Amino acid sequence: MTLRIRKKSSPGSGAPAGGTAVSTGNLRPDLLAAGARRLATIALIGAAASILFAVVDRIVMPFDPRSGVSVLWLLAVLGSVGLSLSVAWIAYREMLSPEKLLDLGLLYEVVEALFLGIMFHSMTLRPDVMPRGWSAVAVWILAYPLIVPNTRGKTTVATITAALMDPAALALNVAVGGTSPTMTLTVLMFLPTAVACAVALVVSRIVFDLAMAAGKGQEMGSYRLEELLGRGGMGEVWRASHRLLARQAAVKLIRLGAGSDSRELLGRFEREARATAALRSPHTVDVYDYGTTEDGTFYYVMELLEGFDLETLVQRFGRVPPERALYLLEQTCHSLAEAHEGGLIHRDVKPANIYVCRYGLDWDFVKLLDFGLVKNPVADARAPVTMTGVIAGTPGYMSPEMGLGSPDVDWRSDIYSLGCVAYWLLTGRRVFEEGTPIQILMDHVQKTPSPPSQWVESGLPPELDRVVLSCLEKDPANRPQTAHELADRLRAIRTAERWTEERARHWWLANGSAPRTAFEDHPTAASDLRVRDRIEARP
Repeated sequence: MTLRIRKKSSPGSGAPAGGTAVSTGNLRPDLLAAGARRLATIALIGAAASILFAVVDRIVMPFDPRSGVSVLWLLAVLGSVGLSLSVAWIAYREMLSPEKLLDLGLLYEVVEALFLGIMFHSMTLRPDVMPRGWSAVAVWILAYPLIVPNTRGKTTVATITAALMDPAALALNVAVGGTSPTMTLTVLMFLPTAVACAVALVVSRIVFDLAMAAGKGQEMGSYRLEELLGRGGMGEVWRASHRLLARQAAVKLIRLGAGSDSRELLGRFEREARATAALRSPHTVDVYDYGTTEDGTFYYVMELLEGFDLETLVQRFGRVPPERALYLLEQTCHSLAEAHEGGLIHRDVKPANIYVCRYGLDWDFVKLLDFGLVKNPVADARAPVTMTGVIAGTPGYMSPEMGLGSPDVDWRSDIYSLGCVAYWLLTGRRVFEEGTPIQILMDHVQKTPSPPSQWVESGLPPELDRVVLSCLEKDPANRPQTAHELADRLRAIRTAERWTEERARHWWLANGSAPRTAFEDHPTAASDLRVRDRIEARP
């Protein structure tokens, strides 16, 4: 068997942390979807315009097969019509994601500008003839960004490149035998294109800002979107507030296209929302609402947390003392214990999915996030929604049985992953971190991990070493058998000092004065299938 690896997006990818909807350079899902639909429309208009221009051109000057200019003109007409219809079909059938469709649209804008320029300049230009008003390219580059939105940077590059296609088209016509205009005529000819380019850049930016500003009032159910917190390949997370209760929340948006894969994804996300909402542990993130918008965007609303995920906590402040690690791990066990007793397996327990925050009057309060890979063995046997051929998870925290694709993965896989989280908290290192994702995955299957105390100069309580290594046993039967059992073993460990509410309060006052919001440090956590390495097994 061969394994194909899709690497995880880096934490720094996506939108910058924080910032309002207006200040980001990204499009909201509704604008992406609208832009993708408009692309089909403008491509059809482009095809119809090319046919109309061709008819008018041939009325003015009959086609001469012996002329290089006429042949080039014919190739441009056929290319324009063929390209326009192809783009319209791809956009109409939603063969690509909205973001990729808009990127395809920018390429179409540039190539279509070249075709239109060739058709426009194919008419013989005599030195005594003044330019015939605005060229087709000038009209095209002014209209396209107003109809089909995109980010500022991409729009700027595409508009300028499309404008340069006008002189390029003239050069091609001259190269195949067309008349070369005088310098004065050339300047007058391209002046409208230059003006159209400048106007298009200014106006498109104004339209973009207005559209993004309007997005601050966009509503998902009873919640109004206010600020983009994170963006990834499939979706976004927004800060939102309830229209009536003034309650702050985080809204997770997932863009879904057409087809069976999208239906499977919708089933997965709905299951995530239902499963999380059914849990009552205070250490499981609360889900308030979920649904699907008219444009096919799935969303669900969860409580807004301010603090740090455990990955960021260690990266920013270093490994945590043993007593604090025990304090955080016991709370995580509380969430997992309830899920496991309800027949649910998280399957993606990792530091980025465990949030520590100030919660009301509590300090260092843990919330377990992202049940996007949650598994209910009974329900999944009746109606599986896992995508065929995909082992989903994060290699650095995947149990051996998950890495091998075993169909019998149970709750003890979560206990293995929590052991990896404990290792990260205590040492600031992953259990295995050398090599490619597949090598790391195989290390989890084959290699014996080093004791965490090996990486800690001050040492760790021997019993803590033993508990962490017991969680990392290859055979699930040798691990703690339940999250309750693991919590009891953690609670029994004695450390030199205790982590108290007072110590936690002092830490937060010293280090958490400006805590980050959930998903702000790791915007890629906005979508469960996007944030993790995915390994596809092919025979």
